[in-house]
Amino acid sequence: MEIAIIGASGYTGGELMRLLIGHPSADVVTATSRKLDGTPVTSVHPHLRGLTDLVFQNIGAGDIDADFAFLAVPHTAAMSIAGTLVERGIRTVDLSADYRLARDVYEKTYGVCHENYFEAPYGLPELHRDAVRGASFVANPGCFPTGATLAAAPLAKFAHTIIYDAKTGVTGAGTNPSATTHYPNVGDNFSAYKWTGHRHLAEMKQEAARLGSTARCYFTPHLLPVNRGILTTAHILLNEPMEQGEVEALYREFYEDEFFVRYQKPTLAAVRGTNFCDVAVESEGDRIVAVSAIDNLVKGASGQAIQNMNLMCGFAEDAGLRFAGMLP
Repeated sequence: MEIAIIGASGYTGGELMRLLIGHPSADVVTATSRKLDGTPVTSVHPHLRGLTDLVFQNIGAGDIDADFAFLAVPHTAAMSIAGTLVERGIRTVDLSADYRLARDVYEKTYGVCHENYFEAPYGLPELHRDAVRGASFVANPGCFPTGATLAAAPLAKFAHTIIYDAKTGVTGAGTNPSATTHYPNVGDNFSAYKWTGHRHLAEMKQEAARLGSTARCYFTPHLLPVNRGILTTAHILLNEPMEQGEVEALYREFYEDEFFVRYQKPTLAAVRGTNFCDVAVESEGDRIVAVSAIDNLVKGASGQAIQNMNLMCGFAEDAGLRFAGMLP
């Protein structure tokens, strides 16, 4: 199957190419970039040298010649491209935020008018596999909501309050440098940001509600001096107390058939470079602490996008994604 990556010069574009090189049924034939037209892909992604001879192209959605496309462009940019891809019958996974939320929620959260809205399945396969399977367009979840929702999902409907506290590596901010992500400001440092107003909270609330929860949800992210990974601690305040054995059994049963969710002590090192989410829980009665770990660029972005592609196209769900982490 021929693949186009639209917006291929960033971290997620590079990860899509890295992962798809090992996919048995996919061949990346187009990598677009407005600024790097005519430049070899390996000039930006040197880790792919010897594995691809692609050159960036500055072409529009109407000129894409592929069976499948990944939209790896910023929010508000995807909405101007998505409709054309759908009309041309090119199955697509959108890694931006443009189709993750209901229209009114999106416009309130992102402060823009959505110019080309249509409903799309929310591509968290562990919760929405049936909606994703066979779909023509899927909205890939945000990295924070992926780790947070998988941490809390088995208990969401039993909670009255969920407080998410997440630590992330700096690649989540993208390739464009800023004062926040400049290495001297990040290295040997640790800080919270967007304490109460991070946009990904809207996705967390949406998914909790879809799980039958009426819980109030809160979220504060922190920036770690590491490249990759998100460690999320979910403080789940229950309506009725549960003991450790009961909670642990609930999580093990909920994720029993999920290859990419492992019940074990979460660490960033164990999931680095993989599509796995590691999760574990501890009870103190009416408060459950659930911790998850994901790689923000893989299960939090490009890997999950490929997992969705596999479901959409009828491939094995773990195709191109079955490999271990990079310890130590």
